[in-house]
Amino acid sequence: MSHFLINDERCGAFAAEAYARVTNRPGVCDGTLGPGATNLVTGLVEALNAGTPVIAFAGDTNRSHSWKNMTQESRQVEILRPAVKEVIRVEQTARVPELLARAFAVATSGRAGPVLVDVPEDVCHGSHDFTAEDFALDPTTLQAPARRIRPDRADVARAAAMLAQAKRPLILVGGGIHWSQGYQALLKLAEAQAIPVAHTMSGKGAIPCIHPLSVGLFGRYSRIANELIEAADCLLVVGCKLGEIATKRYQLPARSVPLIHLEILAEEIGRCFPPAVALWGDARAGLEDLADALAEDARTARAQRADYAAEIPRRMAAWREEASARLDSSERPVHMARLCRELNRALPADSILVADGGFAGHWTGLLYDTKTAGRHFIPDRGFASIGYGLPGGIGAALAAPAAPVVAITGDAGFNMMLGELETARRAGLGLTIVVVNNAASGYVKALQYAVFRGRYQSSDLVEMDYAAIARAMGCAGVRVEDPDQLPAALAAGITDRSRPTVIDVIVTRDPARMLPAVDNRTIEVREGDRPA
Repeated sequence: MSHFLINDERCGAFAAEAYARVTNRPGVCDGTLGPGATNLVTGLVEALNAGTPVIAFAGDTNRSHSWKNMTQESRQVEILRPAVKEVIRVEQTARVPELLARAFAVATSGRAGPVLVDVPEDVCHGSHDFTAEDFALDPTTLQAPARRIRPDRADVARAAAMLAQAKRPLILVGGGIHWSQGYQALLKLAEAQAIPVAHTMSGKGAIPCIHPLSVGLFGRYSRIANELIEAADCLLVVGCKLGEIATKRYQLPARSVPLIHLEILAEEIGRCFPPAVALWGDARAGLEDLADALAEDARTARAQRADYAAEIPRRMAAWREEASARLDSSERPVHMARLCRELNRALPADSILVADGGFAGHWTGLLYDTKTAGRHFIPDRGFASIGYGLPGGIGAALAAPAAPVVAITGDAGFNMMLGELETARRAGLGLTIVVVNNAASGYVKALQYAVFRGRYQSSDLVEMDYAAIARAMGCAGVRVEDPDQLPAALAAGITDRSRPTVIDVIVTRDPARMLPAVDNRTIEVREGDRPA
């Protein structure tokens, strides 16, 4: 086991979170007392909201002197408690193995999440005669989910009856499919019943994006999925919270459409949309049970939905034709759609693309295609914090050293985390970082353009040469100003596994063209609310 020093504890939490997503095993991070512990908050909230198993260790004050103005003392447990599933405070050195086992069990059971282990200085410095057997962990708690719960049989039967009667059903999949490893069960159900599959950003890879039944991203940005949701007569929602992004700020789906919600966290069911049938349980187990319940009439269902299923490839082809001018754009600065197409062409099936918050994540969420099922696209949608890209890439590269790992981030996010290039270099990671350079906080500037008619506040950045900065830090650096340079730059980054490579891509500065489409939030701004 190796410990990797991170320059900023927030990055350590992000890296541990991404590591856990790639492996389905708990990521581990630590921070010293005070500022080290409080710096973990953002990454732990990402893990809490995304259902990611993380164990965070934090030092704390010597109990003999607590609350006597000790150096770096704070109410850190109170600060961190809302950011984790559970706080475990170690009060006796002898109980370390017991409480460590408890931390892993909590982190991986039910809906996974982060656990804080708070260790006072005197407990950490204490001694006890342990045996190796004392630290043996229940092997089921080393991977999420540690336990699986199956939905009630009567509820499964009701859901199956609804799906059997539907002529235009649709499956909406969120990030829960990855934690349950429910890929085969989902594909079996979709193919057997001829039901198309749409995904959230977190759910990308539920089935291969290139599968004939895949209709891509739904919600704020969509290819054809939103239209299919509007026309559906039954929706099966799997491992998805149906939050703001996935529902276009709760405009989709229509309340009149019968909805079946399969979810591991019972209190999430009905939180945003009332279901006709609630299936409380593990995604894989629930999909398996639904497939079994529908198996007898599968041939009839496929025949009845043959025309419906045949629509999907035709409509996707029409969408690609409509988008081809952007996907194949040769304009300078580089069009984001062209960058996404080149990522699709350059990255092999086993690669992992880590997407930062902001528009870098939304563009790739819409346009990047996974070639196989699985966690090959990692966006930080739990908290959508800017700055996840580089440390998330570090965690993914540590988790999958044999796979090509590419992190895509905006220049604003990269500015926050530049120091972690030193970490990546010191760790010897052959990570590729694509910096989408528009000399702005792109998402912010685009929204200011749309809402305030081009009146900007604190959205512009200084133009930086990130390739030169990377070279100065001992990494490889390539600056791309022409889209035809992208294939060679990406190939060089993926091939060089000895050190990090930064590809600085100069993209459009026009705020009217920074987003994949009109952000639905701008629609809510009434004309009278806009400044003259």
